[in-house]
This record gives sequence, structure tokens and C-alpha cells, in this order.
Amino acid sequence: MSDWVDHTARVWAAVAIVAGVAAFLALELREEPSLSPWDLAIEALEVLPLVFACVGVVLLFRIAARQREDQLVLIRDLEVARVQGQRWRSEARTLLTGLGDAIDGQFTRWNLTDAEREVALLLLKGLSLKEVAAIRATSERTIRAQAQALYAKAGVTGRAALSAFFLEDLLTPIGADTEATSVRSR
Repeated sequence: MSDWVDHTARVWAAVAIVAGVAAFLALELREEPSLSPWDLAIEALEVLPLVFACVGVVLLFRIAARQREDQLVLIRDLEVARVQGQRWRSEARTLLTGLGDAIDGQFTRWNLTDAEREVALLLLKGLSLKEVAAIRATSERTIRAQAQALYAKAGVTGRAALSAFFLEDLLTPIGADTEATSVRSR
């Protein structure tokens, strides 16, 4: 709670308490000028809870206002993040569709069969031969043979080289000439 009520508000609360008690005592002395110091102290103790309650209500309103401001900032930040997330998803969807089309086009240039295409995609996703066999409901030996066939058609030595074929241009530094950095032609 201390971070919701700043130092200035605390000082003003203390001033309000002292001023409230002093004003009450001044009114009491005006009504009954012959009050002893002891009677004044008792009167001050009687009014203190009321003054504390009044100051507390004011502080609660201040805290509620501060929380509302914080809430509005959070709502605004959340909306900005939501809009940025939607924009990123939209851009990523476009790029991923383009990447998927490019990969499919390369598979066509390599003359891969439908089975080899599916195996190649699953291997690019990082699945093991055993996992690919389970997904395709075939033996691991069949998947290994299809993988070897697609590696041969692609002119790569294995799974890492297949992945590198597609990732190489994605990982070039921004601003680098892709023609100069490419070590192979597609």
C-alpha cells in the first residue's frame, strides 16, 4: 500500500490529522474556556478516531484513483501488445505461407514423390525416423529408405544438410548480399 500513497500524501494526511484535532480543541476551548489540560487531552482522544477515519477515507479515495490510473495504463499496454501480436501473427502467417510454397516448389524441382515430400517435411520439423514411421504408420526401415532417396534427389548428405538447405538463406545477416553469401545455387 505504501507505493500507492506517495510521500506528499502522507505528509498532508499528518497535517490534516493535526489540524483536525487542533480545530476541534479550539472549538471546545471556545465553548468551555475553563477546561483543564487533562480534559482537553480526553477531548482530543475522543475526536481522534473520527479524524483518523476522515483522513483514511480521503487516502482510500486517493489509493482508488491511483489504482484506476494504473489499471488504465495496463489496459492501454495490453491493447498495444494485442495489436502488435495480431500484426506479428499476420506477418508470420504470410511469411510462413510463402516459405511453405517455396519448400513445396523445391520439392517439385527435386521430383520428390508424395511419400518423400511428407517424410521430408516431418524431418524438417525435427522428428526422428522412428517418430516419422509412427506418424506414417509404416516401418522405420521404409522411412530410412525414403529419406535416403530424398537426400539423393536433393543432393544433400543427410537431415542436417536438408535443413541447412532451407535455413541457410533465412539465417544470413540482415543487409548481407544473399548472392555473395550463398555457397550453392538452387
